[in-house]
Amino acid sequence: MWATYTRISLIKRIIIGIVIGFVLGLTLPSWTWIGVIGNLFINALKAIAPILVFFIITAALARHKKGSQTNMRSIVILYLGATFVAALVAVLVTYLFPITVVFPKEAVAGVPKAPKAIGEVINQLLMNAVANPVSALMEGNYLSILFWAVLLGLGLRSIGEATKKTVIDLSEAVTHVVQSIIQMAPFGIIGLVFNSVASTGIKGMATYGRLILLLAGTMFFVNFVIYPLMTWLMVRQNPFPLTWFAFKESGIPAFFTRSSAVNIPINLDLARRLKLDKNTYSISIPLGGSANSGGAAITISIMTLTAANTLGLHVDFFTAFLLCLLTAISATGASGIAGGSLLLIPLSCSLFGISNDIAMQMVGIGFIIGVIQDAVETAVNSASDLVFTATAEYAHLRRIGQPVDIVKQVREAKETD
Repeated sequence: MWATYTRISLIKRIIIGIVIGFVLGLTLPSWTWIGVIGNLFINALKAIAPILVFFIITAALARHKKGSQTNMRSIVILYLGATFVAALVAVLVTYLFPITVVFPKEAVAGVPKAPKAIGEVINQLLMNAVANPVSALMEGNYLSILFWAVLLGLGLRSIGEATKKTVIDLSEAVTHVVQSIIQMAPFGIIGLVFNSVASTGIKGMATYGRLILLLAGTMFFVNFVIYPLMTWLMVRQNPFPLTWFAFKESGIPAFFTRSSAVNIPINLDLARRLKLDKNTYSISIPLGGSANSGGAAITISIMTLTAANTLGLHVDFFTAFLLCLLTAISATGASGIAGGSLLLIPLSCSLFGISNDIAMQMVGIGFIIGVIQDAVETAVNSASDLVFTATAEYAHLRRIGQPVDIVKQVREAKETD
């Protein structure tokens, strides 16, 4: 039965799960036990994600041989550049399509306190980076996880091969566990969709529709126009086969898991199918879960400028430019779990003198629309992790006179199990 189940495409199983969850939510909203399945799925992913990131990065650096060629410099530049460009596009879109919202007082209920000043944020990021690694694994502090995993991985490079193999085997074991959980995604999605439909109804889900459309539309524009343009500038080939492949195979699963961190095994497998260099993608894919945050930059920029528009504040171009820069830097520290970018909104709001109380109401609205906003954001971030990793390698091969046929690579990847 398991073989028959897994033989069906994961995407097809997810779509079936959406339909079943939607129908059950409309017809049997009192069956709350169905929603428990969704909560179990999300909690399982959140629990295993920090362990996954820690072991994957540690093992990747431990197996990396000194002097071997990687394209990490180009990938990091792509990650940071794409995040900044995404923020800039978000600001321009908000100028073209300014919208306002109503601040519901109840939206702030239960939302944790966020930092207000950039100095406080920088200090908090530094302190988080050197936090206790055990606590970081328990609390999902990805900055600390990245920091200690990198140090441990670099330290293991000079240790015996037997120890390295043990760490690598642990990494593969954790990856296998995550892949098994992801195979159960259709059942979890039934519960998640059921919860959304049963609790809010169709009319409730349409609340803040204009804001959702602006956010999702901007993210799709960046993913299918701006990012392909960046790929074309570096590779000088049609980028859309790679773009569509990455979004279908990586973006869609990430849309439903709403976590870049737990989508890492999927991206690693896709990079293998694209025949990319393992020395590079085994590091760049986990790193992208935090450093490549174009979707988060879009969310923070649009939500902040929407708050400014609602309050009637005039935002000049220079201030908006600073917002782009601030957002791009801040977004790289956003957590790799669902809703990780929302608590950075007050940081950007502080640039306009918007009070923390108002900023937190915007965060509350973010949690309300997060079912769609955070899903699209994660899909864009995760898919672009794969796109930029491939782009950097193809650009390197082009520079040394060994161009790669992207269409052929994607076609072969589709045929590879």
